[in-house]
Amino acid sequence: MLDALSQTVVPPKPALWRRWTALPVFSYYNRLAALVLLSNLAFAVLGVGLQGVSTQTLSSLVLINLSLAILIRQQYLINALFWLATRIPVTWPLRVRRSAAKVYHVGGLHSGAALAATGWFAGWVGVQAADYLQRPGSVSFAGLWLGATLLGVLLLMVGMAQPRIRGRFHNGFERVHRFAGWAALLLFWALTLLASVERGASLLHSGAFWMLVLLTLSIALPWLRLRKVAVEHTRPSGHAVITRFTHTTPFAGSSTAISRHPLLEWHSFANIPTPGQTGFRLTISRAGDWTGRFIEDLPRHVWVKGITTAGVAHVETLFKSVVYVATGSGIGPVMPHLLAARLPIQLIWSTRSPRKTYGDEWVDEILRAQPDALIWDTDERGKPDLVQLAYGAVQACGAEAVICIANQRLTRQVVQELEARGIPAYGAIWDS
Repeated sequence: MLDALSQTVVPPKPALWRRWTALPVFSYYNRLAALVLLSNLAFAVLGVGLQGVSTQTLSSLVLINLSLAILIRQQYLINALFWLATRIPVTWPLRVRRSAAKVYHVGGLHSGAALAATGWFAGWVGVQAADYLQRPGSVSFAGLWLGATLLGVLLLMVGMAQPRIRGRFHNGFERVHRFAGWAALLLFWALTLLASVERGASLLHSGAFWMLVLLTLSIALPWLRLRKVAVEHTRPSGHAVITRFTHTTPFAGSSTAISRHPLLEWHSFANIPTPGQTGFRLTISRAGDWTGRFIEDLPRHVWVKGITTAGVAHVETLFKSVVYVATGSGIGPVMPHLLAARLPIQLIWSTRSPRKTYGDEWVDEILRAQPDALIWDTDERGKPDLVQLAYGAVQACGAEAVICIANQRLTRQVVQELEARGIPAYGAIWDS
């Protein structure tokens, strides 16, 4: 069948005006970010513009946007949103289900709200500074200093979160986001407490106080579940290792973040639970310094925190049938869905020497779960045209959607090319 699919003729893209919604700039992530920013802009023009700027109004806008930015990243809320989206029955129109499956783009709300909160806070600092210069006694120097420091921290976080910087210095981005985020929270607390003292108001009657309590709990909750767990490993080759956990049994389509040094670096991997068995596995392939060290020096314990969180492949149940496209260790996130067999699946897996790299047992397990799996050995056949294979599989199997688990470049290429031709396609968006 691979030879037949490799001969598939992929039709040309429709005219731009017919496929503009499939362009990357109009992704659901960007739409959600734009919705938040435009809502804030509308309020700035219609609300603040008519009423005049007050520090109380600015403070409220900062808190509203900050709350959205933090809470939308909460693991329990993410799982709840995925649960809600996947309640839609497959009898509903495909256009509804394909939109609901974009639930993993909710990070756009985080980005839009974080930018808006930073913008409003810059306005707050500007108003405070102007009042301090015009009427020095009306604004405390301590409050102004705390505000300026906090603004600097927020700008640093926004700068490091820019896609090019984040992609090039991901470890730096992660650490800045963590430690600067904690520093920002402490500075918000300091400003809130200082304002309460200066005004002689009770914190218990302050909405900002209770919202900060909620945000603090949201940020602290995953760390309150921090623990060190024992692991076992199977290393079929120097390129990959399969790590087994027994401390919990997650659901298919979820991921777990692990670390060897919890304050410095975390890496997320898709969970592979096996029906009828406790625990789960992770596939870890050599893809950088951290994974390389992990494979060469297999630890007996790793750190985990928070709860298992739903990922992109969890949306499969919104469709009657799905084509999975995976490359290399991308088979890991697909494996639990093959084993669970909740709907008809066609697998296309492109990898180098699958049995040599991942072991006979792993490949045989895949073939037992799906005898019709299409495994493309790149050492024997060279690199395939994954868009061509995916399009051909959709036409041959009548699948409703494609889920691609590959590196960033290939994932974007497959998703964008298929979406441009009207086929619902999904893949990670690297927004964290």
